[in-house]
Amino acid sequence: MFIGICTIRLRLRDNHSLKGKRRVVKTITERVKNKFNVSIAEVDHQDLWQRAELGVAIVTNDKGHAHRTLTAVVNFIDGMHLADLLDHEIEML
Repeated sequence: MFIGICTIRLRLRDNHSLKGKRRVVKTITERVKNKFNVSIAEVDHQDLWQRAELGVAIVTNDKGHAHRTLTAVVNFIDGMHLADLLDHEIEML
Protein backbone atom coordinates (compact mmCIF):
# COMPACT_ATOMS: atom_id res chain seq x y z
CA MET A 1 0.00 0.00 0.00
CA PHE A 2 1.25 3.46 -0.93
CA ILE A 3 0.06 6.80 0.37
CA GLY A 4 0.70 9.85 -1.77
CA ILE A 5 0.57 13.27 -0.15
CA CYS A 6 0.71 16.58 -1.99
CA THR A 7 0.91 20.03 -0.46
CA ILE A 8 -0.12 22.87 -2.77
CA ARG A 9 0.46 26.54 -1.95
CA LEU A 10 -1.72 29.07 -3.75
CA ARG A 11 -2.04 32.84 -3.99
CA LEU A 12 -5.57 34.08 -4.59
CA ARG A 13 -5.21 37.22 -6.65
CA ASP A 14 -7.87 39.92 -6.56
CA ASN A 15 -9.36 38.48 -3.38
CA HIS A 16 -10.38 40.88 -0.62
CA SER A 17 -12.26 38.81 1.95
CA LEU A 18 -12.34 35.45 3.67
CA LYS A 19 -15.76 34.86 2.11
CA GLY A 20 -14.27 35.23 -1.37
CA LYS A 21 -11.42 32.94 -0.41
CA ARG A 22 -13.82 30.26 0.86
CA ARG A 23 -15.70 30.40 -2.46
CA VAL A 24 -12.51 29.86 -4.49
CA VAL A 25 -11.16 27.12 -2.22
CA LYS A 26 -14.50 25.30 -2.23
CA THR A 27 -14.69 25.46 -6.02
CA ILE A 28 -11.18 24.02 -6.34
CA THR A 29 -11.69 21.25 -3.78
CA GLU A 30 -15.06 20.15 -5.16
CA ARG A 31 -13.81 19.97 -8.75
CA VAL A 32 -10.69 18.02 -7.72
CA LYS A 33 -12.72 15.55 -5.61
CA ASN A 34 -15.14 14.93 -8.46
CA LYS A 35 -12.49 14.50 -11.15
CA PHE A 36 -9.77 12.53 -9.32
CA ASN A 37 -11.45 10.77 -6.37
CA VAL A 38 -8.81 11.99 -3.89
CA SER A 39 -9.06 13.57 -0.46
CA ILE A 40 -8.40 17.32 -0.46
CA ALA A 41 -8.73 20.03 2.18
CA GLU A 42 -7.38 23.43 3.13
CA VAL A 43 -4.66 22.73 5.70
CA ASP A 44 -3.02 26.10 6.44
CA HIS A 45 -3.38 29.88 6.08
CA GLN A 46 -7.10 29.78 6.91
CA ASP A 47 -6.94 33.33 8.29
CA LEU A 48 -5.18 34.92 5.27
CA TRP A 49 -7.31 36.32 2.46
CA GLN A 50 -4.91 35.81 -0.43
CA ARG A 51 -3.08 32.63 0.55
CA ALA A 52 -4.24 29.03 0.69
CA GLU A 53 -2.48 25.76 1.33
CA LEU A 54 -4.22 22.59 0.23
CA GLY A 55 -3.42 19.03 1.21
CA VAL A 56 -4.22 16.20 -1.19
CA ALA A 57 -3.97 12.50 -0.35
CA ILE A 58 -4.41 9.26 -2.27
CA VAL A 59 -4.09 5.63 -1.16
CA THR A 60 -3.31 3.01 -3.80
CA ASN A 61 -1.34 -0.16 -4.40
CA ASP A 62 0.76 1.41 -7.19
CA LYS A 63 3.33 4.09 -6.35
CA GLY A 64 3.47 5.31 -9.94
CA HIS A 65 -0.30 5.73 -10.09
CA ALA A 66 -0.25 7.82 -6.92
CA HIS A 67 2.49 10.10 -8.26
CA ARG A 68 0.81 10.49 -11.66
CA THR A 69 -2.54 11.29 -10.05
CA LEU A 70 -1.08 13.91 -7.71
CA THR A 71 0.84 15.50 -10.59
CA ALA A 72 -2.39 15.60 -12.61
CA VAL A 73 -4.17 17.26 -9.65
CA VAL A 74 -1.49 19.98 -9.49
CA ASN A 75 -1.73 20.58 -13.24
CA PHE A 76 -5.54 20.63 -13.07
CA ILE A 77 -5.56 23.23 -10.27
CA ASP A 78 -3.00 25.35 -12.13
CA GLY A 79 -5.09 25.10 -15.30
CA MET A 80 -8.24 26.32 -13.55
CA HIS A 81 -6.71 29.82 -13.31
CA LEU A 82 -8.60 30.58 -10.08
CA ALA A 83 -5.39 31.04 -8.12
CA ASP A 84 -1.66 31.31 -8.77
CA LEU A 85 0.30 28.14 -8.01
CA LEU A 86 3.21 29.22 -5.81
CA ASP A 87 4.67 25.83 -4.96
CA HIS A 88 3.86 22.16 -4.47
CA GLU A 89 5.47 19.11 -2.90
CA ILE A 90 4.69 15.44 -3.50
CA GLU A 91 5.64 12.84 -0.93
CA MET A 92 5.18 9.05 -0.94
CA LEU A 93 4.79 6.96 2.19
